Amino acid sequence: MRIFLVLAMLVFSLQAKSLFSNKDQEEASKYTNALKDLMIATQKTRGKTNAYLNGDRSALLLIQGTKRDMKRAIGEMEALPLAENPTIGEKATTISEALTELNSKALRSKNPKATFDAYTEQIDQILMLAQTVSKQGSKDLNPLGKEATRIMMETILPLTESTGRLRGMGSGIIAKGRITETQKFTLLSLLNEMDDLEARLQSEMRNIMSKHRDMYKASTTKYLTKLHKQIKEYVNLTNAKILGAKVDTSYSSAKFFDKGTEIISTLMIIFDANRKAIVKDSQGWI
Repeated sequence: MRIFLVLAMLVFSLQAKSLFSNKDQEEASKYTNALKDLMIATQKTRGKTNAYLNGDRSALLLIQGTKRDMKRAIGEMEALPLAENPTIGEKATTISEALTELNSKALRSKNPKATFDAYTEQIDQILMLAQTVSKQGSKDLNPLGKEATRIMMETILPLTESTGRLRGMGSGIIAKGRITETQKFTLLSLLNEMDDLEARLQSEMRNIMSKHRDMYKASTTKYLTKLHKQIKEYVNLTNAKILGAKVDTSYSSAKFFDKGTEIISTLMIIFDANRKAIVKDSQGWI
């Protein structure tokens, strides 16, 4: 009986953590983390630039910092092994070149919408790169690594983008003091998209955490609950301050931006919980 219990505990441990160490998995987690940093910095640059071009001059001081964060993230990506993958490396280089050009002229734009859309186009390219990393860059990862990477690249990052677009558009609309019918339609679509992605994330996280309990802290559940509450409150705020009878210009555009940032910060905690699980799993038992 004692031998049976020992064997059972060993099997459970092996299910929770891979037998052999996986250096490729650890290195891949560094790339996904740098890619996430690029995504977040580009979203912040887009949102702050949009607010600035719509009249919020206080945003100018923050833009230079977010641009530096973009450059730093790209440098980290270029220094990691996944950059040697021809498809991944080529897409990352194209994005880097496009963002450098965009950053050099964005603040001189006379068309805030066109500039916002230009950043959004590059963020869409970053999301496409994330999908490529999820599929091609995870082929040598352990089962946990594959699943967690997919959640990070294909669910969490798209949810940060839905939130980031709402944050950027909403703060710009409040700064300007009016909204078009097209913008209303776009915001409603973003709210629905956020709801769908958040429901998917909750389901995926419950699933992976149930299979790999030892890889995640109990506090991760707390942050998933917090995320659900934050998104619900942001939806209500958007409806009240932007999508009502008229835009509430007494509400600070910077405060609306910050509320979106709080959601993304919680998403980053959940992202990091997956990244740490991947690193822990990459160490293996041998």
